[in-house]
Amino acid sequence: MTGLVDVPLALSQGEPAGVGPEIALMLWAARKTRDVPAFVAIGDPALFAARAKLIGLDAPVVEAEPEAAPALFADRFPVAPIGDRCVAKPGHPDVRDAPTVIAAIRHGVELVHAGRCAALVTAPIAKAPLVEAGFPHPGHTEYLGALAESLWGAPCRAVMLLWAEEIAVVPVTVHIPLSEAPKRLTEEEIVETARIVARDMRRRFRIEEPRLAVSGLNPHAGENGVLGLEDDAIIAPAVRRLKAEGVMATGPHPADTLFHAAARARYDVAICMYHDQALIPVKTLAFDRAVNVTLGLPFVRTSPDHGTAFDIAGTGTANPESLASALTLARRLAREPALA
Repeated sequence: MTGLVDVPLALSQGEPAGVGPEIALMLWAARKTRDVPAFVAIGDPALFAARAKLIGLDAPVVEAEPEAAPALFADRFPVAPIGDRCVAKPGHPDVRDAPTVIAAIRHGVELVHAGRCAALVTAPIAKAPLVEAGFPHPGHTEYLGALAESLWGAPCRAVMLLWAEEIAVVPVTVHIPLSEAPKRLTEEEIVETARIVARDMRRRFRIEEPRLAVSGLNPHAGENGVLGLEDDAIIAPAVRRLKAEGVMATGPHPADTLFHAAARARYDVAICMYHDQALIPVKTLAFDRAVNVTLGLPFVRTSPDHGTAFDIAGTGTANPESLASALTLARRLAREPALA
């Protein structure tokens, strides 16, 4: 993106009772000693001011339009207000804050759509208060896909990528009970997910020929049907279709041998069949540095790969490194236009 230095990243506040506000403040406070991309926080300015005071940071919070944020960032913590005040205390989420959480995400996407922000970075949200308030989406990823369809006017299928320098994984089924994953897993779902991954790893990450390793579902990838039929009946045909389309896909691979160092050297992204199959290895190898990237969108969105951490919210002890990685990766991906 030309002129990126003059266009800030949008950072939605996330769950007010979680660590999102304070890790944003902690990174801003470290801006003189490390490379922190300029951002404008989207949310309640009073929330950030109160959290800065609670954790002992000297962070002058100022309401700002995105265009003013890069110049202000050196001396002020810029926040684009969305109108509503948050009521939750650290560690104690309140359903009354749900509209503000949702509005911050929506406004961040709107700012990117309007070209006023270069990319969207989202702080962690808590799903329970949102569901209680009637939020119809399973999580960030699905909501972002719906917003993209509404604003850009084209069908959009959002895909969750968990990325770090040493590992990248994508779950085909995401926020559903484990018992439901085999029922929801289809050949078409695997193929469509892998197509989006292959396309965006080329377009966004500029990997000329992305190598995709597709995991099995069952132990030992089904052991020729002895340990389950899905690997031969669903996953293997999906891999064959992808290969026929020119995608460099292999599998199904036994998941228990897919994530050691030698195996990871043979692929760029592992396509996994369910949430924990993907997230356990990435959080084991890169817990403090992994980034959640939403593929399939017409804009760049990243997020730290951790939750709200209610148990330490407000203590100032949260590790901001995953958010730092999310901001840095968002800037990197937004610097250049996506390849066709």
